[in-house]
Amino acid sequence: MFLGREEELRYFEERYASSKAELIVLYGRRRIGKTELLRQFIADKQAVFYACTECTDMEQLARFSKRLLETGMPAARYLTGFPDWEAALQSIGTIPGEGKKIVILDEFPYACRNNPELPSILQNLWDHELSRENVLLILCGSSMSFMEEELLAEKNPLYGRATGIYKLNPLPFRKVRDFFPDYTEEEQITAYAILGGVPHYLIQFDANRTLSENIRENILRKGCVLYNEVDFLLHQELRETSVYNAIIEAIALGSNTLALIHTKTQIDKTKLSVYLKNLMELGIVTREFSVLQSLRKREGSQRGQYLLTDSYFRFWYAFVYGSYSELESGDVEGVWRYQIAPRLHAFVSHAYETVCMEYLRECNRSDALPFHFSQIGRWWDKVTHVVEGKKQAIAEEIDCVATDRERREFLLAECKYRHQPADVEVLTKLKKKFPQKKYPGTYHYTIFSFWGFTERLESVAREEGVLLRRGTEQVSPG
Repeated sequence: MFLGREEELRYFEERYASSKAELIVLYGRRRIGKTELLRQFIADKQAVFYACTECTDMEQLARFSKRLLETGMPAARYLTGFPDWEAALQSIGTIPGEGKKIVILDEFPYACRNNPELPSILQNLWDHELSRENVLLILCGSSMSFMEEELLAEKNPLYGRATGIYKLNPLPFRKVRDFFPDYTEEEQITAYAILGGVPHYLIQFDANRTLSENIRENILRKGCVLYNEVDFLLHQELRETSVYNAIIEAIALGSNTLALIHTKTQIDKTKLSVYLKNLMELGIVTREFSVLQSLRKREGSQRGQYLLTDSYFRFWYAFVYGSYSELESGDVEGVWRYQIAPRLHAFVSHAYETVCMEYLRECNRSDALPFHFSQIGRWWDKVTHVVEGKKQAIAEEIDCVATDRERREFLLAECKYRHQPADVEVLTKLKKKFPQKKYPGTYHYTIFSFWGFTERLESVAREEGVLLRRGTEQVSPG
């Protein structure tokens, strides 16, 4: 089952149909679906697909040569392997067949690891030969730090040569829903909160089984794919996994600043910053800033909040990591009933905020909002309020704030994922939280509530033009 990547497939089809040579760099975190996307793209085409492995440079070249020569190119009549990478890559233009010659080097960083000169060799060939051939060369990689800080960096020989750079991101909720068409809306959001938009994780769940069955059988049961997934990825990418386990667990359980993580783990702050940087490069952790915070105030590792970008890591460390001994002994039902089920609803609320923000981005793209925003994200700050006649600085937070480039228009939104309809007090509190004197402009308000709204709030929304959105269905103020 291949779902959710229609736009990405269209992108590669357009590059294939172009009248010029194409050098595409495709990258994204592990399990995101890069290899499957490329296999779907070439399913009806002749192509050389080579997956680089962790081996010596000589072995790598021999294996790649074999794949090239299997195409029946002229060199196959007198060669069993190319003498060097330059000769191998130079032969791409002689691959027989109609249309563009497609060559894919999957996990390209592995090949570069034992031959750092490979980007230089490819750059020289691209400049003088391959860019004039009818070729589509795709370099694919999962090592985010290598792809962004090495291959695509200005210092790299291939800098500026790529005709296309595509970072493959997790699927949004609207596409994740297609994996579970018979689930209720609540079950779909819960599955999204647990698995995120990572196709490899999504296909582990059986859409014909209940959500609780899937959690028990496809996450908690020893021997299933997802049971060892977190441990496998950490050991594959990092050393000192026990240290990283402590950091990730601290973030998953709510310690989201450097100071709080330090307090929880007792890891030296200087070393902790390095560990967090490594996790961010892998796409497991991100550092988030209040949406209106200036660039100057964002400087330094002391600022910002650390969040787990990987939903499955967040679920694993929030519920499963601490119960590993019980699961190893086979107590699946006990962990589900007493550790996960009672707290799962609260866990999903974070994902609901993400879904709401995705919706606003879609509205923005289609010009369905009162203005076109250029920034969107969570907002938090200390705001001065008058409490019992005295001024007092109170920490405030809003689920979503969007603004235009000039910061003259503001959209403020709250996202309520609770088993009761939202009332007028939600709108009233939202208006009071934000320091409008500090940010003068025109204000628009949106309330998202998964379980709907009271008649009072609907009436006020109609009068004031407030956008209400129930679940994933828009409720117009008109």
